[in-house]
Amino acid sequence: MTTWSDPLEALGTLSADESVTLSTTVTEIVAEINFQDGEQVEAGQRLIQLEDGEEQALLRASQALREERRNASNRSSQLQERNLAARADVEDSQSRLRQAEADIQAIEAQLANYQIKAPFSGRVGFRNISVGALVTPGMNLVTLDKLDVMKLDFSVPEVFLGRLSPGLMLNATTAAYPDDIFSGEIATIGTRVDPVTRSINVRAELDNADGRLRPGMLMEVVVQQHVRDTIVIPEAAIEPSGDRHFVMLIEQGDDATRLTRREIVIGERRNGEVEILEGLSAGDLIVVHGLQLARDGQEARLIGITDDETGIRALLEADR
Repeated sequence: MTTWSDPLEALGTLSADESVTLSTTVTEIVAEINFQDGEQVEAGQRLIQLEDGEEQALLRASQALREERRNASNRSSQLQERNLAARADVEDSQSRLRQAEADIQAIEAQLANYQIKAPFSGRVGFRNISVGALVTPGMNLVTLDKLDVMKLDFSVPEVFLGRLSPGLMLNATTAAYPDDIFSGEIATIGTRVDPVTRSINVRAELDNADGRLRPGMLMEVVVQQHVRDTIVIPEAAIEPSGDRHFVMLIEQGDDATRLTRREIVIGERRNGEVEILEGLSAGDLIVVHGLQLARDGQEARLIGITDDETGIRALLEADR
C-alpha cells in the first residue's frame, strides 16, 4: 500500500500570528527606551517611558489631598458619634473623600499613557525614535510581531471548496530555504467567494518555533487533499483494451505458478504510476516487464522480485 493524496498547489503570503505598530496617545519627550532592535520581549514589559514629571507631581498632590480629606471624614464621624456634628457634615466630608480618590484614579489612568508596554509576547523591530525625541499621538514608535506561529494566507479556485476543511495538512516551501519543507494545517476558510476571480481565501498556520519564517514571505503551498492508503503499480504493468484495463497476475498454486489475466479499475495516473481502485490486493504479484510475451494461464517461473520502495531486484533462492 502507498499513501497518496490529491495535491492542490497555490501561492501564499506569510503574516505574524499577532502584529501591531506601537504608538502613543500623548505628546511628550522620550525618557527611556528599554529594548534593543529585534529583541524578544514579554507581554506587559515596559518598552518606552515618556517624561511624566508633571503628572507625578499632580498624583502626589492628589494623594496628599486624599489623606487630608480622609482625616477630615474620620473627625466628622467621631464628632457625630458624640452628637457634635450634623449628619449632613459627615456625608459632605465622605463625598469629598470619594472625589479625591476618583481624582487619583484619573491621574493614574493618565500616567499609564506615558508608558508604552508590550500587549503580547513577541519580537520588536527597528525603533524609530531615540531618547529625548518628541513623540506625538499616532506616531509609529516600533513594531511588535508574535512569530512562534505564522499565518499563511492563499486563495484557491472555488471549485476546490468542497475538498477543503480546517485541519487539512499542507506543506509549504520558500526561496529563502529551498531545501526545507514547512508543514502546517488549514485553520480557517473564508466566508465569501470573490465574484471577480471566483476564488476563496484560505488561512493556514505554520509552526515557527525556530523563528526562520518572516512576515511577508512568499510561500509555495501544496495542500494534501484526500489523503489515502492505496495500491499503486507501474504504468508499464497495465494492458489497456478499449476502455478496460488488465494486469497479468502471478498466482502460485500447489503444482505450479501460473499467470492470470485480471481486469482492474484504475484511478489517477502520476509520474509513471497508476492508482488501482479495484482488482488487486496488497501483496499481489504482477508482471511488469515482458508483458507482451505473457499469456493467460501460462506457466511461469519466478526468478526475482523487485521491491516497490527500493527498486532493488532480489533473486529467488532457487535461481541463485
